[in-house]
Amino acid sequence: MNLLVLGRGKTGSLVIEVARERGHRVESVDEAENAGAAWLTAENLRRFEVAVDFTAPDAVLPNIEACLRARKAMVVGTTGWYGQMERVRQAVEAAGTGFVFGANFSYGVNLFFQIVQAAAPALAHGYGGHITERHHIHKKDAPSGTAAAIQRILEQASGARAGITSERQGEVTGTHTLALDSSGDRIVLTHEAKSRRTFAEGAVRAAEWVAGKRGFYDFKDIFREL
Repeated sequence: MNLLVLGRGKTGSLVIEVARERGHRVESVDEAENAGAAWLTAENLRRFEVAVDFTAPDAVLPNIEACLRARKAMVVGTTGWYGQMERVRQAVEAAGTGFVFGANFSYGVNLFFQIVQAAAPALAHGYGGHITERHHIHKKDAPSGTAAAIQRILEQASGARAGITSERQGEVTGTHTLALDSSGDRIVLTHEAKSRRTFAEGAVRAAEWVAGKRGFYDFKDIFREL
């Protein structure tokens, strides 16, 4: 298929690489070319089936709005816009296209989310919870979207809210730890990403999945179908 990648940062560049390896035709634009979503006109978007966004929190909403105006399917790996999620959901439904977003496109992280959900009842049985996320110094958002997703899963499953500590160190790809402490014991759950390639592979598979579909999907709800 014809795939448009928005953003040529470390993850966006890997999305381009993985998509080409899987036989897709890929074009990309960076944030300088697409300031304010100016490049995303109906004419420019006409030849693409899906747009994949790995840009920045201040760029992602204009990109989403422009792609939905052109009724293009999207995969969005950028976080920092979730406060506008209901508005975006309504816009996707009005556009009649497909949209997959995710705090993290790693298959392993999404398995980790399910483990977190299974552990969440501990917070209603005398345990306190705390999330620690550690990433490279170039990461623009804090806490990470993945840490915020873990926090939401815990809150939805138990009614209790866990705090988050964000650390930025060197070139760390991404480590997320949930600690559950009681007076009698401690449970520690950790996911450590070794390469950004796992995020890129998940995003490309999501793009293949959403092409031709309608609806608003969280990657964690569909990743087992890929």
